[in-house]
Amino acid sequence: MFFDQRHGLPLLLIATLLGCAGPNVGVSANAGLTCVDDSQDCIERRQKTLSYLVDTNDRGWIRAHAPAEAYASGVRLFALQKKKKELTCEELAYGRNEAEKAPHVLRGPQGAKLTPAQVSRGVILASEVSRELAREMKRRCKKS
Repeated sequence: MFFDQRHGLPLLLIATLLGCAGPNVGVSANAGLTCVDDSQDCIERRQKTLSYLVDTNDRGWIRAHAPAEAYASGVRLFALQKKKKELTCEELAYGRNEAEKAPHVLRGPQGAKLTPAQVSRGVILASEVSRELAREMKRRCKKS
């Protein structure tokens, strides 16, 4: 085992401790997007991914392609909803467009592996988020 000469601690232990204290290395913009079941593991993955999307300054995920499962999980839609006041007018437009397209994606071939309840919840959430983003756009953004 390798040791840190200054402190006499095994480097593996140091790396483990730093990993626990450091940023969520295992969490990304995609980690819990497609996890749609109601298992505890899946719920935790969605929560971590939502926290990541809401807390990160990088909003590149807004323009990234989202599979049907991402709408069924609600993670992206909830993140758009939570970040709406921080988004630029262009990002709001992307988010609204995504929310408006989500029901068609969920009900189409891409959503074929989802349960009717998952589709229904995604459609309802997408409609709500679309309306909220439209209100935010109307409040802040000039018509072009």
